[in-house]
Amino acid sequence: MRFSLRRRKFRPPLGAGRESVPDVVRRRGIYLLPNAFTTAALFAGFYAIVQAMNQRFEVAAIAIFIAMVLDGMDGRVARLTHTQSAFGEQYDSLSDMTSFGVAPALVAYEWILRDLGRWGWGAAFLYCAGAALRLARFNARLGVVDPRFFQGLPSPAAAALVAGFVWLSVDNLFPMREAWMPWCAFAITVYAGLTMVSNAPFYSGKSFHLARSVPFGVLIVFVLGIFVVSTNPPLALFGISCAYALSGYLVWAWRWWRGEPNPVQTPPPGGGESGP
Repeated sequence: MRFSLRRRKFRPPLGAGRESVPDVVRRRGIYLLPNAFTTAALFAGFYAIVQAMNQRFEVAAIAIFIAMVLDGMDGRVARLTHTQSAFGEQYDSLSDMTSFGVAPALVAYEWILRDLGRWGWGAAFLYCAGAALRLARFNARLGVVDPRFFQGLPSPAAAALVAGFVWLSVDNLFPMREAWMPWCAFAITVYAGLTMVSNAPFYSGKSFHLARSVPFGVLIVFVLGIFVVSTNPPLALFGISCAYALSGYLVWAWRWWRGEPNPVQTPPPGGGESGP
């Protein structure tokens, strides 16, 4: 009878604190598909900054709108493929700060705000700081407010408001030398920056699901919307951005007039605070 003198290492069973190699790799790895969309959105924001430095403001504004589309897709893809992660949430916030915080402020400043001197870069900084504070508050209060509404103007919508005005002005050849043009850009930039940190409730659209059936008329409205945008994209997109940027205050006033509480200042019914 032979006896083995080799010492065997004790290996606890998988259920007693031991993890299999695939589980460890899955836990420590990152998901490629949603983060690829986030990286593309980050590149679009960076590209907008570069084009603004090259005085190509129309291209810079279009790049910001492309970043908006890509930013909306990464979250949808993550939810549809069940690939949400804490890394993806933090990466998305950093990408949003670049594409919808820094890029619109620099594009507006390089375009016309620099003509106002300290008032111009002050307005650009106010917008940039508002975007940073809005993203930080969103991450800190995730799961606390009503998911149907955003607390303050979302940073992509604020970027669309600023970039849309730049695109509309450049494409339609507005009188750049008029004294009121820089101050109009100043007012829009300051409004967007302050509205991002306001308590106005803006509809989030999270209750809308692509898999849910809708009436046939909704498809007709969608087709008409594409037609309207395609006829004059700068005018249509800026008009939609203005309507959404004002909708939060209208909803806030309507609920106040009816005696209803602000949905973003009260916890959602049956829900408590949960970490991001």
